[in-house]
This record gives sequence, structure tokens and C-alpha cells, in this order.
Amino acid sequence: MTTSLVPTKRTPSIRNHRGSYWITTFGCQMNKADSERMSGILQTMGYQLAEEELKADLILYNTCTIRDNAEQKVYSYLGRQARRKKTDPNLKIVIAGCLAQQEGETLLRRVPEIDLVMGPQHANRLETLLNQVDNGHQVLATDEQHIYEDIATARRESAICGWVNIIYGCNERCTYCVVPSVRGKEQSRTPQAIKHEIEELARIGYKEITLLGQNIDAYGRDFKTFEYNKCRKLTLSYLLEYIHNIEGIERIRFATSHPRYFTKELIDVCAKLPKVCEHFHIPFQSGSNKVLKNMGRGYTVQSYKEIINYIKQKMPDASITSDAIVAFPGETKDQFEETLSLIDDVKFDLVNTAAYSPRPNTPAASWPNQLPEKVKIDRLREINHLVEKTAKERNLRYSNSSQEILVENINSKDSSQLMGRTRTNRLTFFPRSSSNGKSHQPGDIVNVIINEIRPFSLTGSFS
Repeated sequence: MTTSLVPTKRTPSIRNHRGSYWITTFGCQMNKADSERMSGILQTMGYQLAEEELKADLILYNTCTIRDNAEQKVYSYLGRQARRKKTDPNLKIVIAGCLAQQEGETLLRRVPEIDLVMGPQHANRLETLLNQVDNGHQVLATDEQHIYEDIATARRESAICGWVNIIYGCNERCTYCVVPSVRGKEQSRTPQAIKHEIEELARIGYKEITLLGQNIDAYGRDFKTFEYNKCRKLTLSYLLEYIHNIEGIERIRFATSHPRYFTKELIDVCAKLPKVCEHFHIPFQSGSNKVLKNMGRGYTVQSYKEIINYIKQKMPDASITSDAIVAFPGETKDQFEETLSLIDDVKFDLVNTAAYSPRPNTPAASWPNQLPEKVKIDRLREINHLVEKTAKERNLRYSNSSQEILVENINSKDSSQLMGRTRTNRLTFFPRSSSNGKSHQPGDIVNVIINEIRPFSLTGSFS
């Protein structure tokens, strides 16, 4: 589909001011980073952040389509806004992100009150597209295009930790995944552009950056020639070394990795660079080689374990988190047990789990061996129980230890506490003041003694 102005009877906006906006983000960190850029564009245009959703003059839903429940939630939200528009015809409704790309014109037919449907590759074009809406058009922007640099306008949710996209899109063809069809082909940013963005973040006080990519280990492979260093390929390993010494940045993270491309060279580079945090998110998806083959993942359980064992050899204290899908079409009870065995063997710090959800235009969605909902629910409950147990066991290593914490914010549930994360990415709560009475602020790096362990977070105090 291409960018188009949908014929309508709408009249140009009569507002002389831009008004207020509200963005709701569904899905992954990539979507959150896109929302920050679009929020910045809206503020540059003269919009102000609304105090609450139902009073905003412009509503933007940045959507996800990785599972069916995420889609249904968007439609529920949309119904509420469509009803609002009947009494306020000047309300603007924008649907961005992966669901917008997937459904396109179908969204406009299903909810005609929508003003703009735009895929992820059009996030930087929001101002141009909204100007067309203001001229009385209903706009559809789902054509594939090159993503132009526009990093100066992001309105970031945190003033301490910043996301930095380094590669957009995905060229993989996992049989269950809709991402390549909605986020497009891989497009790596140049090292100079990435470094410039990080330097600007450091200049305004950011302490931590997370490099983002749908398949971050593929960074640079779409560059046919690498003009910046003739002796080395443009890879994630090279980029980490290239940006490492930016003054002011204390921590560097990256996500999400693909086991097929996660190399020993990358692990070696991470081990030698002190700013790179000891945390790796490497989805395994299944502990069965047969299921992995059906998924089109391109690696085996054995090769995955080799990666994990090498990380543990080079960085014994590193945390390893992952993703897993249960009840994939045709998955037997024994194959599911293999997934549980992998979790028990590796002892992950955290595993994000999901029951398989058929996605449109993916091969697995049309296979006849779909599993019943009851099997999905039972297997998801069982794996979640094991994940919680393993996470708590892994957290025991923090008991009574001193951990370096980057202060991110005040604990929203207890104003007497601050919150931050260990280098291994474990959420930690602790007092606002040290034992000597010194108060700490977001951006400080403090050492905290861990004295309370929970499956997914820690509590500490000052010695």
C-alpha cells in the first residue's frame, strides 16, 4: 500500500492552536522509542501534553501486533475515542505502529473516525502527515520507505536512561512472527549518526543508553561497504567500541539479540569494555530442536547453550534474560518439557513468556496442528511458575552483597525510596538518603547493600 489521501467529506480544522495530545504505547521498547520521537515532534508543532487521555485534542495509539490480545486492547481504546469524536469532531485520532501497518485501510473502514493511519517507518513524518489531516484529509501512510534521520525532537520519558535506535526492521523469517512485514527491511544507522545522538544525550545529563534493534546483532550487515574503518566489518562489536568512551555516559546496554548472530567476538568485546553492562537478553523461544526448526529460528538448543556457557565463562556474574513461546503448533508435551528443562538448566534471571498466538500472514497461522486454548493456558501457567522460582533462586546471589545502582527516579509507590537498577538490570529500591544523611538524586551512582529478595526486584540499604 502507498501513502494516500483517503477521499472524505471532512473540512479543514478550525482550531487556531494545536491543543493537547496523549500517546498510549503498546508493545516493545522499539515502540516506546518511536513514541518518544513522535511526542517530540508534536511538541515542536505546538501541542502540549494533556493531563489525561479523555481531555486530549489529539490521541495517538502506537500499536503492537505481536499477539492478538494487544490488538484487541487497541480496538477497545479506539471505540472510546470514536464515541468522543461524535461530540467533538475536531478530535484527531492517529493510529501508528505495527497494527497500523498490518491493517492499513481496513482500520479506516472498521473505525472511520480515525484521521491518520501510519506504519512504523513513518514516525519521523508525523508533522507532514498531520498537516494533511489539518487540510481536511484522512491519511493512510503504510508504504515502505527509507527511515530518515531525525533524532533532535524526541521527548524522552527518562532524563537519565535513553533509548537509541541503531537498526530498524528485520530480515528474519520466523514462521510465527509478523514483525518483518510490519517494520520492513533492516536499515542500519551510520556509526557517526548514532555517536552524535549519544553525545547529545550525554551533554544534557544522560548516564545510561540502551542501543535498540529488532535484531540488534544484525547491525551493519545491510551496509555493502564500510567507509569508516577499512580493516573491520561494521558490526555491533565495532559500534560498542566506537561509542564506548563518550564522556558522561556511564552505562551501555543493548537489545534484542538473536542467537543466530550472537558471536564470541561480541561477548569478548562486552567483557573488556567496562561501561557495557553485564546483562544479555537472548530469546531462545523453545527448548526443542524440532520446534525451533519449525519456527525457522536457525539455531539449535546446543548452539544456544554454547553462547550462554561462553558468557558465563567470560562474565560469571552476568544476568541472562530471554523470551519463550509455549504451545507452538504441533508442540508435544515432551517438547514442552524440553523448554522447561532448558530454563532449569540455564537458570535464567528472567524469561518473558507467551502462549502462541496466530498472526496474520505468517506461515504458522495456517498450519492445521494448532493447540487448544486449554493447553496454552496450562503450559503458560506451568512455565510461569518455573520462571518465578528460577528468578528468585538467581536473586539469592544478591543477598547481603553491595550493588552499584544508577538512581533513576523516586519509587512511585513509596516516596521515601528511590529506585534504580543494578548493572545486571535488576530493579532495586532503597532509601533516599545515605546513613551519613546525604540525599541522592536521579543520575547518582550509589552502592547499596541488598537485604530483601523478591523474584523480580530487590530492596537495599546503605551501610
